[in-house]
Amino acid sequence: MMMTDQAGLAGRLLRQWESPPTWLLLFATLLWLQARFLPVLDAGRVGTWLGGALLFVGLGLMAASLVQFARARTTVMPRETASTMLTVGVYRWSRNPIYLADALMLAGLALFWDAAGLLLVPVFMTVIWWRFIRGEEAGLLASFGPEFTRFAARTRRWL
Repeated sequence: MMMTDQAGLAGRLLRQWESPPTWLLLFATLLWLQARFLPVLDAGRVGTWLGGALLFVGLGLMAASLVQFARARTTVMPRETASTMLTVGVYRWSRNPIYLADALMLAGLALFWDAAGLLLVPVFMTVIWWRFIRGEEAGLLASFGPEFTRFAARTRRWL
């Protein structure tokens, strides 16, 4: 019995690690470390203001996306099956507004902290695509078929 409990705990911890917010935190930490210990960029006030603006827009987009999930009463968890496919609100412009918000916030942090690691943003987006978006879109296609195909044809993945 103890072995099963440990395996269950390990599985829960692995699922926690395999969440988009954890990847965002990991990349933000890398940006902060680079800015702190290898400062090579000084964007000055422009970087501070632009970084703050990107953070603000990212947080707003995140909030708008989460409101859509709550209204639709469907899961926001990447590996769970959605009961509804979101195509309204911010989902009219992006199939993945939460991930877009993450990328905007990461870019904002890079500018705010004067981190040359701004180049990590496309790497983050690739990781998110590889680890989450591919599976989510396959699940939406399996659940909603032609409806998802039409949505994907008219709505860009990022923006």
